[in-house]
Amino acid sequence: MKVKITILFIAFLSSFSLAQTKFGTIDSDYIINIMPESKIVVERSQAYGLKLDSSFSIKMKDYQDRVKDFREKEKEMGELMKKVLIEELTALEKDVKLYQENGNKLMQLKQSELMRPLYNKLNAAISEIAKQNGYSHVFTKAGNQFAYIDDAFDITKLVTEKLGIKEPEIKE
Repeated sequence: MKVKITILFIAFLSSFSLAQTKFGTIDSDYIINIMPESKIVVERSQAYGLKLDSSFSIKMKDYQDRVKDFREKEKEMGELMKKVLIEELTALEKDVKLYQENGNKLMQLKQSELMRPLYNKLNAAISEIAKQNGYSHVFTKAGNQFAYIDDAFDITKLVTEKLGIKEPEIKE
């Protein structure tokens, strides 16, 4: 008898705790992409990328010119001179590759730096909407594999309204 009462009590408590849990979903990538600030981020990222590309192009051109010069004069050089120039070209090639790798990393860092304020703004709006509407959990749609999501619990529209973002019209 005690076991039955205990099981009923546990079932009652678990159903009570589930009743207080409210889950919501949001398409954060969609909101980030339609934020007016995202256009500025894209423009600044592209400008930074062009700056990095121009520096890389200069290094690459220098490397290519030196290789071309070496090939043209290779037959006239002695073995010692060839060996020294090959070592220089190898070092320069490594330098160019390293510069390219560092450029890619710098580009990623710059994009993260530029996107951080957008994500902070979005997170603040999500928190406020979740608290106002009693959501205990909000999941992002991107990257999660949900078998079913009820659109009634999607707070994407509420967050875009809170941020003052006008959603683009869908053309059929």
